[in-house]
Amino acid sequence: MRRARWIPMACLLLALLPLLAHGTEAGGLDVFETTLDNGLKVLLLEEHKAPVVTFHIWYRVGSRNEQFGHTGLAHLVEHMMFKGTEKIGGQEFSRRVRRNGGRDNAFTSQDYTGYFVTIAADRIQLPLELEPDRMVNLRLDPAEVKRERSVVMEERRLRTEDDPSSALWEEVNAAAFKAYPYGHPVIGWMEDLRQLTRTDVQNFYKTYYVPNNAVVVVVGDFDRAQLLPRIQEAFGSIPRAPEPPPVRSDEPSQKGERRVMLRRQDARLPSLVAGYHAPNMKDPDSYALDMLEVILAGGKSARLYRHLVYEKQLALGAGAYYARVSAAPDLFSLYATSLPGKSVEELEQALFDEIERIKTELVSARELQKAKNQIEASFIFSQDSIFSLARQLASYEIVAGWRYWEVYLPGIRAVTREDVRRVAQKYLGSEKRTVGVLIPGDQQSTDSSQQSAVGSH
Repeated sequence: MRRARWIPMACLLLALLPLLAHGTEAGGLDVFETTLDNGLKVLLLEEHKAPVVTFHIWYRVGSRNEQFGHTGLAHLVEHMMFKGTEKIGGQEFSRRVRRNGGRDNAFTSQDYTGYFVTIAADRIQLPLELEPDRMVNLRLDPAEVKRERSVVMEERRLRTEDDPSSALWEEVNAAAFKAYPYGHPVIGWMEDLRQLTRTDVQNFYKTYYVPNNAVVVVVGDFDRAQLLPRIQEAFGSIPRAPEPPPVRSDEPSQKGERRVMLRRQDARLPSLVAGYHAPNMKDPDSYALDMLEVILAGGKSARLYRHLVYEKQLALGAGAYYARVSAAPDLFSLYATSLPGKSVEELEQALFDEIERIKTELVSARELQKAKNQIEASFIFSQDSIFSLARQLASYEIVAGWRYWEVYLPGIRAVTREDVRRVAQKYLGSEKRTVGVLIPGDQQSTDSSQQSAVGSH
């Protein structure tokens, strides 16, 4: 019976994908796709509602491409990309963008590193001059590498080591992944950061910052027929490089619950995180898992907040997060923070009771339709922003192919109440979860199953 419910959605998606492969216009958007001779992928989407363009170049490299002992390299290289070339001095990249009324920035994830410039449409030549230069000619001064490494280490102290909640999420991820590099924190382990060298940075840059490992996405007020030759002129002379090494690790199937406890003197309230291994967007079940996330945690009227915060008055807050847009299977996570005076054991039991309920009872037709409306509205409203459009196209292209973006809403609309219960039963089993518990330093936990203390502060 499970398979019978799965097949119709899979058939729908398989039926849509071939159609989209032959036509660039679907879902109301006309995305042009091409690949230059050197392997650089280009996606162009004209949007003429304002005289602005956003130019993105994303590289298929993130923390999952790092080796043990060298975590944090992808993020450190992102920092170094703003340190200049022989042609463009340090910090000059952003100064030029700002002098022309634009803004720029970058970000690193598990799967990709992205750079963007949003600027007036008649200044599009600026990123076309700057980005090819730093793809090839990045200046890696040893003193600057050492200085920026210290900046990243301080960033790690501020964002993770001095933040009990962030530290708990990091420990849960590390415990959930034994083999696949999703267990690495994107910012890197402090012990690894201390040892990164200029040679490490240079080798990483030379390996991954090549045209055949990059995607250019431009959205905004331009003429495709005029812009494409300019992109060809800007990037076309950069030679193709050897293909970067693939990530070969596979995460073995989890055989039982894993549990970590983090005791922190600077934590004020107990909290917990439970991560379950779940498939990514390439799996048809991802649509029902997205729906499950919204039914559980799509606002203050959703199940977790309504039951744990309002009705039982156990939690200060509660939510869920499903990492669907990822290159490899990641986690479906639940989290909650206790109200003062309430134990984390009470909270945990209430949280898992909600999961058992959704595994045994069908959600109501109203809940399902409400979740579909929320997802569809969010997805459509996000298209109002050219930056958001570019970011979605780039992230989908990197992890699975941008055409998955176009079949997203049909996939969501096809989800049934039975699909939601089925994926909850399939993926939210106790044997597949990793539980992390944050205990304030002055409190005692009575849960005898909490066996390993992973840190203190």
